[in-house]
Amino acid sequence: MPYQTTSPAAGRLTAAQGTALYVGAVLGTGVIALPALAAEIAGPASLLAWLALVVLSAPLAAAFAALGARHPDAGGVSTYARLAFGERTAAVAGWCFYLAIPLGATAAALFGGSYVAAALGGGTTTTVVTAAALMAVVTAVNAMGLRLTGRLQFVLFGLLLVLLTVSVLLSLPHARGENLQPFAPHGWSAVGPAAALLVFSFAGWEAVAHLAGEFRRPARDLPRATAAAVVIVGVLYLAAAFAVVAVLGDTAARSSAPLGDLIALALGGGARPLAAVAAVLLTFGTMNTYYAGAAKLGAALGRDGALPRWFARGSTAGETPRRSLFFVSALALLTLALVAATGLGARPAVMLSAASFAVVYAIGVAAAIRILPRRSAGRWSAWAALVAVLLLLVFSGPYLLWPLLVTGAALLSVRARRTAARTRTRFWRRSPAAAPDS
Repeated sequence: MPYQTTSPAAGRLTAAQGTALYVGAVLGTGVIALPALAAEIAGPASLLAWLALVVLSAPLAAAFAALGARHPDAGGVSTYARLAFGERTAAVAGWCFYLAIPLGATAAALFGGSYVAAALGGGTTTTVVTAAALMAVVTAVNAMGLRLTGRLQFVLFGLLLVLLTVSVLLSLPHARGENLQPFAPHGWSAVGPAAALLVFSFAGWEAVAHLAGEFRRPARDLPRATAAAVVIVGVLYLAAAFAVVAVLGDTAARSSAPLGDLIALALGGGARPLAAVAAVLLTFGTMNTYYAGAAKLGAALGRDGALPRWFARGSTAGETPRRSLFFVSALALLTLALVAATGLGARPAVMLSAASFAVVYAIGVAAAIRILPRRSAGRWSAWAALVAVLLLLVFSGPYLLWPLLVTGAALLSVRARRTAARTRTRFWRRSPAAAPDS
């Protein structure tokens, strides 16, 4: 997912600091709700889906780390796609990422709102109102040009770590072996769709590529930061997912606030407001990175011609890309309204967003195969990651329709821009007096 980071001056980032930034980019609000959604799809076998995503993280992160070390650029996957395959593929990667953000932001806001509803009551109404309020506040903060400092971002992600740790450790004594039986109540084939859903929680592995130029010793520290982040994220996610399934049992699939349920079980129902406050704060932090990063991405795409030039205002350093920001915010609010009107819940938004992320990852690792040196570790990692990502695309099933529609729109946009450029060129050739001054 797009994100913002505030890091030390260029060339001063250590392996430990890089690990913290990397973990912060990957960990998000998905973990406060997705263990329950995955359990609804696959039951206890959803733990295999979590494990599969953790295993996939290793070659995926290694491939992006290799790309970042060799081609350090803030453009991320879109830049790699342009280097490997040209303008069309770069536009597809940029559009898929950009238009996945309103969906992801809606899901994150609903996850935070569900914890407030679990603590205060009010059901769906409380959840949707809280989600809308979060969207409005985050939009206003970004429109005014305000940014969360790096320290505050770390505090918010630290809050998530504390919430996970406390929830898991205090609830594990209540785990029961019978809650793991039957292990695959919906069949083994359900593990694949559960893994496709969980891509939402693992979006962010490309983050280190943007930071490659800021490491003190990239050749040594970048692989260390990558390896440490994979281990930390994997342990946290697996521990949280196991606790939800083993402690809550059948009720996990019906829980809208699983970590809150774990804390309430360990400390009593009076702890739910504490879980709600923590969920809202970390949701705000995550959504801030969504909106700020997406706004800048949209402005950059407008500047580069992948989106209409109208989006380009605010693309230079220090400017606030309000047009792109309000576009993302409007799409997110529209998505929230559709969710509220249909009663479908957050799951479709998660799946559509995850399918888009899977497409972006497929493009990224394909670019790595194309531009990384032959027989390099990064290239072999990219091959392994590509096979796994293609499987995730298959498991995404009908939810691939959204990134396919976005791909078509991106390609039409590139074609229209090229046609307009050729038309202008022919006009200038026929009417030299009308040509712009050189």
